[in-house]
Amino acid sequence: MRTLLERVRDGALDLDVALDELRDLPFSDLGYAMVDHHRALRQGVPEVIFGERKTPEQIVGIARSVVEHGSPCLITRVDDDKARVVLEAFPDARWAQLARCVTIARTAIPKRGTAPVAVIAAGTSDLPVAEEACETLAALGRDVVRLYDVGVAGIHRLLMKRDVFANASVLIVVAGMEGALPSVVGGLTDRPVIAVPTSVGYGAALGGFTTLAAMLTSCASGVTVVNIDNGFGAAFAAARIDRGAP
Repeated sequence: MRTLLERVRDGALDLDVALDELRDLPFSDLGYAMVDHHRALRQGVPEVIFGERKTPEQIVGIARSVVEHGSPCLITRVDDDKARVVLEAFPDARWAQLARCVTIARTAIPKRGTAPVAVIAAGTSDLPVAEEACETLAALGRDVVRLYDVGVAGIHRLLMKRDVFANASVLIVVAGMEGALPSVVGGLTDRPVIAVPTSVGYGAALGGFTTLAAMLTSCASGVTVVNIDNGFGAAFAAARIDRGAP
């Protein structure tokens, strides 16, 4: 929007042409989706595509609409088959297989935030969710520090890395099983802690509900919790906590 108005002001763009470009600024109606092109103005971030349960063709169509309006595009929850179709349509896209995310950025994403966000994962089985958070943070222009496989079964691994806490703006803590790690981290730092329960665990873990309940009842003050396996939501919250540059 700023670029468009500046071009009109400088006489580089005809007013009628600018009006044509503005006509579909609020949204583009693709029939199966109404792509929100106004979101970056309202929220500072373009619409993100949730790939699960969408067809590959729908994902490509929405992504093309986002990219053609000059925005970077993040697509989450993309399996291998869908990723292949998306990469055929956008050869310059980046596919993070473990995170199940595709990022399309025709220009460099501006850096934001005052300090890196630390993403801490209890175990290797939690990495898909942790990596979803990392990919989302990268798409939002945030630097990331990863600290993986430091669960409470071997707490010395975490304690040896406490310097990570001091140099981070926000801590995202991802864990399954009994979900104890965010409480431990919350008791060791003065930084905001966002807990992410994962669906990792044996029968009584109940697909992450036991972990979710444990994190919601954390005895460490100030720990906030997002939904099960929601690395994306945790990353967005972290980015809003540390807004950095506008």
